[in-house]
Amino acid sequence: MSTRLERELFRLLGARDVMRADSRGAQVYLADATESRGMQGRADAIVLPETPGQVAKVVAYAQTHDVPITTRGGGTGFAGGAVPDGGILLATERLGGVPKIDPERWLAEVPAATTTADLRRRAREEGLYYPPDPGAQEQSLIGGNIATNAGGPHTFKYGVTGRWVASLDIVLASGEQLTVGHEVKKDVSGYDLKSLLVGSEGTLGIITGARMHLIPAPEVQLPILARYPDTASGVAAIARVLTCAAIPAALEFLDAPTTDSDFTVLIDAEGGAEELKEALADGASSIEAPTDRHAINQLWRWRDGVSLQVTARHGGKVSEDITVPVTRLAEAIESTVEIGKRHGLEACSWGHAGDGNMHSTFMLDRNDEAQLHAAEDAAEELFAMALELGGSISGEHGIGLVKRAAAAQALDGQVQKLNRQIKDLLDPKGLLNPGKKLP
Repeated sequence: MSTRLERELFRLLGARDVMRADSRGAQVYLADATESRGMQGRADAIVLPETPGQVAKVVAYAQTHDVPITTRGGGTGFAGGAVPDGGILLATERLGGVPKIDPERWLAEVPAATTTADLRRRAREEGLYYPPDPGAQEQSLIGGNIATNAGGPHTFKYGVTGRWVASLDIVLASGEQLTVGHEVKKDVSGYDLKSLLVGSEGTLGIITGARMHLIPAPEVQLPILARYPDTASGVAAIARVLTCAAIPAALEFLDAPTTDSDFTVLIDAEGGAEELKEALADGASSIEAPTDRHAINQLWRWRDGVSLQVTARHGGKVSEDITVPVTRLAEAIESTVEIGKRHGLEACSWGHAGDGNMHSTFMLDRNDEAQLHAAEDAAEELFAMALELGGSISGEHGIGLVKRAAAAQALDGQVQKLNRQIKDLLDPKGLLNPGKKLP
């Protein structure tokens, strides 16, 4: 260990759980998915604790010595929330173990390092279902999903990650270990501290484990994909689906620039497939409804790979997760393309139509500084557009580092003050993920 901080952490945790910040393998821990837009952090030490007790030791040490801590899960975030600016980078990837499924209580006990895909698979083995399905399911960790309150396609029917959290194991800024929440679904005996931690992006405490609610697996899940010649007819179809008696589990859109083809609507039907097809039919140039399991998996694999496909066109992208009222969706989709043109960038959008949650994206060469700056300027204009339409600057990725300036516009003065007071109460020294989440 080359520095005093590294040596002291080595004595605290042991050689296995401390990595030199200047080692060859350290670079991967200094970035998240924003690396494609040129963001790279720095750390004075990197720790990979294996137990909640070790996390508590690191945090207590940091408090005593005034060292900031940035917590990193799977590194799949798009807001720079896990990008450190000095201090300790605490990676939670070793806080693992096998999720314990309780089929009688529809509950899963989940270590923070459990991947989303693993929890979903193990629930299925017991005939149960964990609905949240954020991107990068094989890489994203439950602790990070909770910290950002991650969403996904099936959020339309089932809600974001926070809806499924029963209780959380956390380490406070003081180094104390605490459980908040309750395994029963109804509990109003005190303030809802669990929900305060959900979506806090590591700024109020570090999540080390959770109990997650499950439900019985749906009997059928059938996707329906419809293509339309233009945005107007596609959004009109979305509006008809929203008034349909049959409620789809997912309601997705991909605009024409995203697919290099027609405007596309993708839904997941857990019943009422014929009614949903009828709602989609008017104005559609084609409708597909595969029933073969392989074809269904291929379709969702294609949808899950859209972000990577778009990135590959020019080598990089700046993608923001704005939300708008569904009634303003067509306007926001077209405005995204127009904003891109004003900044000399190719633009597209896709996302969760039922929630008005768009992944508005500007494609670029990540090695071109001028394009990177143009994309950042375009993103600021995008945020302003979302707020003007009555929406939000972030639907599921969080604020992190990249949206702090925009957050100042999204939150009025009194709300900002209350947020800051909560932060000061739970993290009085401001050492947990400093420079993130708050304006």
